[in-house]
Amino acid sequence: MRAILLALACSLALPAVAGEPTTYVVRHFDTPRGEKDPDLLPQGAARAQALAQWFRGKRLCAILVTQYQRTRQTAAPTAAGRSIAIQSYDAADTAGAVARAKASACPVLIVGHSNTVPDIVEQLGGARPDDLSHADFGDVWTVADGKTDRAIVAP
Repeated sequence: MRAILLALACSLALPAVAGEPTTYVVRHFDTPRGEKDPDLLPQGAARAQALAQWFRGKRLCAILVTQYQRTRQTAAPTAAGRSIAIQSYDAADTAGAVARAKASACPVLIVGHSNTVPDIVEQLGGARPDDLSHADFGDVWTVADGKTDRAIVAP
């Protein structure tokens, strides 16, 4: 009887929906061109605030950022508004970030870079976005159930 109760309790602890949770992917927001580890420009900081607003009403339990200031600053308002601790991943290890997102029990935000976001979206099972140029800021890709949606966050 104890084994049956334990099996029942374990099955109830599993997510109610099969499959992987939704993952949101953004490139860090507006920065100056040519600097190694710049802070966000004022427009980028405003866009980061707008991202926090964009997430209102959406479930989110984890935020993954690279080791660079610009990704942390992009995610900071969203993390602060939800009391979510920002987790780091190595910018060279997109596969690791994707694996962490796929293993999550609930939706994750991954903040990447112009040269990593298309790979991340594709590795999550979404449609690969076009390559990003320096001026491409503000896109949010939502990957869920093999489908990809794109939204734009404007300051």
